[in-house]
Amino acid sequence: MNFGVIGYGYWGPNVVRNLVSLEGSKVLAIADVTQTARVRAQKAYPGIKVISDASEVIASTDVDAVAIVSPVWTHYKLTKAALENGKHVFVEKPFTSNTEQGEELINLAQQKNLKIMVDHTFLFTGAVKRISQLIKEGTLGKLYYYDSTRVNLGLFQHDINVLWDLAPHDLSIMDYLIEGSPEAVVATGQSHLNGHEDVAFMTLYFPEKVIAHINVNWLSPVKVRTTLIGGEKRMLVWNDLEADEKVKVYDKGVKITSREGVYELLVNYRSGDMWSPQLEQGEALRQELSCFVDCVSHNQEPFNDGCAGLRVVKMLESASKSLSKGGSLVYL
Repeated sequence: MNFGVIGYGYWGPNVVRNLVSLEGSKVLAIADVTQTARVRAQKAYPGIKVISDASEVIASTDVDAVAIVSPVWTHYKLTKAALENGKHVFVEKPFTSNTEQGEELINLAQQKNLKIMVDHTFLFTGAVKRISQLIKEGTLGKLYYYDSTRVNLGLFQHDINVLWDLAPHDLSIMDYLIEGSPEAVVATGQSHLNGHEDVAFMTLYFPEKVIAHINVNWLSPVKVRTTLIGGEKRMLVWNDLEADEKVKVYDKGVKITSREGVYELLVNYRSGDMWSPQLEQGEALRQELSCFVDCVSHNQEPFNDGCAGLRVVKMLESASKSLSKGGSLVYL
């Protein structure tokens, strides 16, 4: 499969590196509007054509698929042009800037029998795969909550706020792990530096009393990537910055034998062992791109397709609406 890659900024080099080394794929061209990025790309890959004009990559008859690794405001225009030129598309998250754009691109891909994969990399990590397995096996029991903290100092974006930058990771994970779609969302935040919210909190209400909370922040003095998932039977902690034992399962819970009075409730906390399941190793992005090549080759729909990307965009749009209304409840 011959690839053209558009964008060689922060994430683009990782996409190119994996595509170059992946069996069954070849990078023919890299496009970036920034000269410094083009110089870096040409130095790293002297055998690959490096250009400034993305339309040249899209129009090339030798290119089978385009990887779009550029700012979100460019996704719609570039993806639409690629699809119209008969190219399969791998596009960075978030999929589009709004739901209308996403719906149009999904319809266009279906008309032309082309594949769209949205880069929800975390779904291919050993941690998320194992957590999904634990939930499906009933290890945690009925889910109660999903609580994530995803904070660090920078990287500030100039076209989107911190919700659109960092929250897609958790929203795509929740979409994958939690049954059903969220019914309502509340979002609050504040902008301090460049007019875009750099600190934000998002709460989502799912069916069956499942609640999810996301804390995202560009102004944290420390980097934190911690997720708590609580269930009726067990609870787990996923610390993505841990070298070993990223996922820990706690045999803790609350069993209510009597609903009369607070005292009876308090004495029925259950505390057992903690264990850390073994996780599948390997770079998630490499597995994701390999999956994309396989899906295109065998005409199969990836689970992180345009529809999955659109569901995340709908949640982000609702969160933006809530933000603009000072944290009002917005129904999806």
